[in-house]
Amino acid sequence: MKQAVMYGGGNIGRGFIGATLSQSGYEVTFIDVAEPVIQALQEKHCYPVRYVSGEGYEDVLIENVTAVSGNDQEAASEAIANCDIMATAVGARILKFIVPNIVAGLRKRWARTDVPLNIIICENLNDANKILEGMLKEQLSEEERALFDARVGLVEASIGRMVPVQTEEMKDGDPMRVCVERYGFLPVDQAAFKGEVPEIQNLVPYEPFDFYIKRKLFIHNMGHATCAYLGGYVGRKYIYQAIDDPEILSIVENAMLESAMALSQKYGVELEPLMLHITDLLGRFRNAALKDTCKRVGGDPARKLGAADRLIGSSLLCMEMGVMPAYIAVGAAGAVYRYLSEAGTEQSYDAAKRVLREISCLPDGHALTELILQMYGLYLEGETTAMMRRYAQKIKVTNMREVI
Repeated sequence: MKQAVMYGGGNIGRGFIGATLSQSGYEVTFIDVAEPVIQALQEKHCYPVRYVSGEGYEDVLIENVTAVSGNDQEAASEAIANCDIMATAVGARILKFIVPNIVAGLRKRWARTDVPLNIIICENLNDANKILEGMLKEQLSEEERALFDARVGLVEASIGRMVPVQTEEMKDGDPMRVCVERYGFLPVDQAAFKGEVPEIQNLVPYEPFDFYIKRKLFIHNMGHATCAYLGGYVGRKYIYQAIDDPEILSIVENAMLESAMALSQKYGVELEPLMLHITDLLGRFRNAALKDTCKRVGGDPARKLGAADRLIGSSLLCMEMGVMPAYIAVGAAGAVYRYLSEAGTEQSYDAAKRVLREISCLPDGHALTELILQMYGLYLEGETTAMMRRYAQKIKVTNMREVI
């Protein structure tokens, strides 16, 4: 049986990538540090995934799985040395901690075979392949770096499946159960593979892959975050509750359309498929069975306000392509508002300006800085989401007149 290593036994690891590899005919070895997860996989060699929707749910048993501890470098590196394919889903902040085990595994592998190893990187992180490559090469000799370039493919993936934090209700008596939506396509960077692209269920090799990464980040992630910040602002607990608010829906949908228009122009792709993608995403946001919270989806606002991330990156692309990102700015202002609230900092224009300057790398006086500050003022004044929508629409209309 073909062997796969899934580094990360969390919700994405078990609920999406590991399950996909198992269903594609691989025996999957999870590497994790959570002892209850490791023990359960070692004892049962299976776990349940529950597909949930408004129509109900379906339980599927994921079989042919086991696990080793990430704290056991000998076992972890042995699994990596012997596998046919590997994937990571550990979270951006944990990547650096798994590097020693990967390096140890690669060294064993290179001593035994010249068969390439492709590592599918399933991290919600810009340029994840380049970042992981840099971390790995720091620990390799010059000779080993040459082997790495010839025999290791670092393949970026775009993770579209939504997997929320698992509540006790979702676990339904089994701590290993993962509740997920049915969406299961896995776009990957076709050009990054060394050798043949493996046959994996729902794998979508695409080239150039930068478009897929930006589509996920600037439409899906940006829209999700905007929905979360607006939902939190008006006191909604769940994403599905937020998107059911007509005013929030309008802002989110228009923000996603702004990104779609910019991406269409930047990459020369038709706008209609992107609009259909938006419609599909909005329907998936309404999946009440996922019970995804505004708190989780909007978490870590500092990262989401990064210069190249979902809110600022999409806004800058819009401006580059001549699209006024008025609705995206509503979401960005919401992220600033939440960041200051969580930091315990008094809400003020000066504080917001500092966040945009220090976190988003936007200089004072930049057109985007001024736009976001205008929207931030609406949060500061306690305005309704209806007012935010009308204000964004007014800016769009004014901009169109100026262009004409």
